[in-house]
Amino acid sequence: MSEAESLDDAGRLSGQTIFVRYVLFAILAGLANLAAQEAVVRFVPGLPLMMAILVGTGVGFVSKYLFDKKWIFLDRYEGHGTEARKVFVYGVSSVGTTLLFWATELLFWHATGTAEGKYAGAVLGLVLGNFLKYRLDRHFVFNKTYDRE
Repeated sequence: MSEAESLDDAGRLSGQTIFVRYVLFAILAGLANLAAQEAVVRFVPGLPLMMAILVGTGVGFVSKYLFDKKWIFLDRYEGHGTEARKVFVYGVSSVGTTLLFWATELLFWHATGTAEGKYAGAVLGLVLGNFLKYRLDRHFVFNKTYDRE
């Protein structure tokens, strides 16, 4: 499907296109995170694991931001100040939704006491977190491209 076929009459992406891209980009950013962690562990073996995690998180964050900006929200560059504000707000919403994911995973783990419960909570937390992240980013970060509901 071409970019033009993915757009509705108002020039916005269809809901199905957004969903497919959002899932794909979340997976790609996650893989970039893990690949960066592996590269740090492999090529700088004396570094603490936390450094690998931080590098991976940074790579995943930047990847996801750029994917979302270009391919989900069709956002254009508007200058250093505006872009810095967008990255900051995107980061705040990322931290908030990550905390929701962790809280849901831990809540299920404590409620069930099982690995299965923990993973069920993790999946639910990821679904809720990604849904909320999309809504927050659409409203607060990349709000010029979409009409507000």
